[in-house]
Amino acid sequence: MKLEINNLTKFSVDKKSFSQVAKIVFKGENRITENISLAFVSKEEIQKLNKDFRKKDKPTDVLSFELKDENYLGEVVICPEVAEKRGEKVEEVFVHGILHLLGYDHEKSEKDAREMEKIEKFYLNKIYGAR
Repeated sequence: MKLEINNLTKFSVDKKSFSQVAKIVFKGENRITENISLAFVSKEEIQKLNKDFRKKDKPTDVLSFELKDENYLGEVVICPEVAEKRGEKVEEVFVHGILHLLGYDHEKSEKDAREMEKIEKFYLNKIYGAR
């Protein structure tokens, strides 16, 4: 697994920590050969992306984009400012974004939302229990 990080903010990124998070999730989903890109962007940039791709003109904490590239599963875009304002740890929203790239979707139905939340909690327990 390879993690590429692009930090376009002043947020301090611990690459080892984010790499560990991705490895735990990919291993648990039997996808250990996956490569992923992670970008940290400003509130203004994530609002623009959210408007362009989801037709929601407001900032959000995390967006996931599948990449049509055989070398990458996709890109997770995080706005640390929004995540922190919502009381979320950036690693938590990274797990959420990875799960979207792996096909989980909490917006389809209540059942899917419960399933994704359960899986997210499972990985967060593994991650925070491992530290």
